[in-house]
Amino acid sequence: MNSLTDFHVLLPVLPELLLACGAMVLLMLGVYAGDGAARFVNALCILLLIAVGASVVMLPPGRIEMFGGSFVVDDFARFLKLVMLTGSGGTLILSLDYLTNEKLQKAEFGVLVLLATLGMMLLISASDLIALYLGLELMSLPLYVIAASNRDSARSTEAGLKYFVLGALSSGMLLYGASLIYGFTSTVNFIGIAKATQGGAGLGLIFGLVFLFAGFCFKVSAVPFHMWTPDVYEGAPTPVTAFFAAAPKVAGIAIFVRATTVAFPGITHSWQQIVVFVALASMVLGAFAAIGQKNIKRLMAYSSIGHMGFALVGLAAGTAEGVQGVLVYMTIYVGMTLGTFACILSMRRDGVMVENISDLSGLARTQPAMAFLFAMLLFSLAGIPPLAGFFAKFYVFLAAIKAGLYLLAVVGVLASVIGAYYYLTIVKIMYFDEPAKPFQSMPFLLKLTLGVFGLLNIVFFVYPAPLLGAATAAAKSLF
Repeated sequence: MNSLTDFHVLLPVLPELLLACGAMVLLMLGVYAGDGAARFVNALCILLLIAVGASVVMLPPGRIEMFGGSFVVDDFARFLKLVMLTGSGGTLILSLDYLTNEKLQKAEFGVLVLLATLGMMLLISASDLIALYLGLELMSLPLYVIAASNRDSARSTEAGLKYFVLGALSSGMLLYGASLIYGFTSTVNFIGIAKATQGGAGLGLIFGLVFLFAGFCFKVSAVPFHMWTPDVYEGAPTPVTAFFAAAPKVAGIAIFVRATTVAFPGITHSWQQIVVFVALASMVLGAFAAIGQKNIKRLMAYSSIGHMGFALVGLAAGTAEGVQGVLVYMTIYVGMTLGTFACILSMRRDGVMVENISDLSGLARTQPAMAFLFAMLLFSLAGIPPLAGFFAKFYVFLAAIKAGLYLLAVVGVLASVIGAYYYLTIVKIMYFDEPAKPFQSMPFLLKLTLGVFGLLNIVFFVYPAPLLGAATAAAKSLF
């Protein structure tokens, strides 16, 4: 074979190759240029993610299998890779000014985000249990490091340690589940597992499924494996918290959806019960546990647990329409999260970051534009029409109702109403409390991020067709 043909064979993994090689080059650049060039290296990381996103868009259409069917490029993978790259790139944009102000600007920060993103891309395309585990670990290891990236902070070090210990435990559970599934089906490939489970599943296979799901639930911080989330979100540097809340959640939900719909379509009733329980518990805990929070990052942690519960409502339906709901939900969720964290990163007084919700008091009088967009994002997170967050919940609940899961839809609506209480509390503090000392002026990059995602959130209802069309095509590619 000539070299041109060889390259053509590797075309479906071009985004991953580009990201891996680019990360290595930028790591070397960071090592030789030193911390003085750290901001420049981190800015180059953003440009690399944009280039990778463009290469995902240019991939040939249709379903392509690589490496004996363990790596799949289909509409589902393309869609979620673009959403996840938006989360990673948005986080790096949010982090540039913060890292400079906090004197945490290190070249390896951006490179670690790139390597975690590479793991997420592999995870989204994984179509067997071994590729799934490799992608999961490549994603997780850089995340453990950046959680503890503020070495002078005891809270950041504690966050990294908690995440590492619990993450290692969850990876072990997932691996045990995968080995049980392999033992009972004699294959690691998702399509092979689907053939082996057509006639139903024995008790051993169900056990394997439960352990596999435990690993997935940890990665998306769904109940009962959510316990790391509030402490890690609070302790990690704020841009890292934004990253955790956006990109890894997309990859975790992606493999949750692909594994259940592709590998276990013959035993939908068995895994549906687990997903229904996890979705119910996550929505309820997210709604109630956030009410008493004083720290805005902890509140966002419980909020993200609740949102993962809402996303899993679509998966519980077990239909193409349900998966379409999940995809729409995750896309809108990433936008709302990045916009919200742009506001949280603007909470700086006298050169010091503040994190208490009470610090937002009277913001509408001191910074009206920021307060308005923040309020709209909070209304959207609560699911108030006609904002984007309402449509996100509408599509997953609609899929659940069509699948006959009425209890799930009813509990979801009630959890949304309860959750609205703590979002509206923040709006009330911003608009009706006496103004506190104003924050420092918002850096340009934060203004840009807040403006883009804040406005998209408000005007989404005018023209939702492109997102819905792409999500429908992506969902159908799995069935």
